[in-house]
Amino acid sequence: MTTAPAPGATTELPQDPTPTTAELRFMIAVQRRLSAPAVVRTAQLMSHAGEHAAVWIAAGAVGALADRPRRREWVEATAAVVAAHGASVVLKRFTRRLRPSHPHVTVHAGTPSRWSLPSSHATSTTAAAVAFGRLVGRGRLAPLVPAMALSRIVVGVHYPSDVAAGSALGAGVAALVPRVLGRWR
Repeated sequence: MTTAPAPGATTELPQDPTPTTAELRFMIAVQRRLSAPAVVRTAQLMSHAGEHAAVWIAAGAVGALADRPRRREWVEATAAVVAAHGASVVLKRFTRRLRPSHPHVTVHAGTPSRWSLPSSHATSTTAAAVAFGRLVGRGRLAPLVPAMALSRIVVGVHYPSDVAAGSALGAGVAALVPRVLGRWR
């Protein structure tokens, strides 16, 4: 039995959530403060490495090949990264938030789609930090999460809430996948 929505209520997800003025101000301030060519180039390199979670999938493959006794754990951790990345791509199609487009925001990187919420780079990096952190030490990969999140703002392709949502999603999926896989074993 289904119930009808209340009068005036909508069952659709919001389309293109508008960033707040504070988000734009923060983004512009970050870009101004971190505009040195070396910083922008580093952010661009991180952007390329993180595209489609490629660097994390490769790291998981290397871990699985090099660490034979824990091969299954490496494969499962890599599966968590892939699942998190996939979840972010699917969520983007629902949220439909357009990437930053403002006269004071400079875009320094290309993107595979026009949707920005959540940041797939932040999602997969956080998932990798959580999932691979179980194998290499929890704190060792943690600094990469804020670095990747900040790089997405520096290159001008994500709002702060995009990277925050991506990090939350990545952490959640990385925590959930081992439980799901554990039940299948």
